[in-house]
Amino acid sequence: MANAYDVIVIGSGPGGYIAAIRAAQLGLKTAIVEREHLAGICSNWGCIPTKALLRSAEIFHYAKHPGDYGIKIEGMVTPDLKAIVARSRGIAQRMNGGVGFLMKKNKVDIIWGEAKLTKPGEIVVSKTTKAIQQPQAPLPKNVLPEGTYTAKHIIIATGARPRALPGIEPDGKLIWTYFEAMKPEEMPKSLLVMGSGAIGIEFASFYRTLGVDVTVVEVMPTVMPVEDAEISALARKQFEKQGMKIHLEAKVIKVEKAANSITAHVEMKDGKVEKIMADRMISAVGVQANVESIGLEALGVKTDRGFIAIDGYGKTNVPGIYAIGDVAGPPMLAHKAEHEAVICVEKIAGLPNVHPMDKLKIPGCTYCHPQVASVGLTEAKAKEQGRDIRVGRFPFVANGKAIALGEDQGMVKTIFDKKTGELLGAHLVGAEVTELIQGFVVAMNLETTEEELMHTIFPHPTISETMKESVLDAYGRALNA
Repeated sequence: MANAYDVIVIGSGPGGYIAAIRAAQLGLKTAIVEREHLAGICSNWGCIPTKALLRSAEIFHYAKHPGDYGIKIEGMVTPDLKAIVARSRGIAQRMNGGVGFLMKKNKVDIIWGEAKLTKPGEIVVSKTTKAIQQPQAPLPKNVLPEGTYTAKHIIIATGARPRALPGIEPDGKLIWTYFEAMKPEEMPKSLLVMGSGAIGIEFASFYRTLGVDVTVVEVMPTVMPVEDAEISALARKQFEKQGMKIHLEAKVIKVEKAANSITAHVEMKDGKVEKIMADRMISAVGVQANVESIGLEALGVKTDRGFIAIDGYGKTNVPGIYAIGDVAGPPMLAHKAEHEAVICVEKIAGLPNVHPMDKLKIPGCTYCHPQVASVGLTEAKAKEQGRDIRVGRFPFVANGKAIALGEDQGMVKTIFDKKTGELLGAHLVGAEVTELIQGFVVAMNLETTEEELMHTIFPHPTISETMKESVLDAYGRALNA
């Protein structure tokens, strides 16, 4: 039957499109359903276009401080907001079109519309109610219409959307989500960011670098609360040095709107309420899974705290129904979704030696300035588990390459099991640490010990040398500090 498949994937974000490609590679007849834009939030409104914005801010920062590098620039350097946004949106369109090409290359059919599970092995796709967000690259020719489709295996990869707090709901004008923050029509003079997770702190960093007066309000005791407390404290110090105002253990309890500004009532740590005025506010208080209106209840698919409940291979409690990515729970990371997709599909295909997801080995990256990256246990978590640990630290200020780059503010922190030498966690803050972290991820996956890391030769001069020095420091053997 033309409408019968081995695998149908609902959602074409990083989890969904990777699942479709891997299924097709394994010889499974595959289709993917999308209602809004190919490549999902990550490539259209998240990971990729935000990095384009941050890159523009980084270039502006260097242009504003040429003297630090022995360069003279005559005249005033100013950001062109329209051009910055256009560049970011153009990159999103390029990524969008790239996924369309990959679907065609791998002979994956695209079904355009909104999917709903009607019974095990069957979905009905109706006309989408979502307007196609620009920029949408031209759709490939292998697009199928609405209708009923069947599949032996259905993978739900519908992702998540910004969470809204009651009474402080984003309105698209004065209170933004990341959608509006990515394409401002004009630069606000002041900005309040509610939430200091990866999304909140990246936008705080972008706008502050371009000269906006930025205030961050965070309910937890540290910025980027999932990170190691020591790394978080170092990052906060740099943020405040740049001019950010940061209020920790504080929460926005009310927002008053004027014609072109907001006044936030913020309850501080001591219980007092302060009023903070800003032109705009970004709500970055997390996301919620897109589990509504896809037929989960009718089939009895279990959810847990708003996410689809799965095992380590993406299986739900209903045979033939799977879930991956943000809709299946934290961490809400594109690379987690991609790896989950491969695990799920390879298990479906019956490949041998498919390992379940190990969430402790998923790296986290925040692309603020300075960057923050981590994998594994924090020092506090290791101690909570009763581990006897060794902790190593090495500062960027003692690294020749970092000094030469003018990026000497940072640190690498490593945590080892004292008895076995197992690397339990690595935590970094500083220039390009989002590129360095993968070295520790590989080490953890290979079950590398401290001795093996100590005998590894790192190239000189590189910032990566701080990684080895941190390991050496954990054992009292640091050579350059």
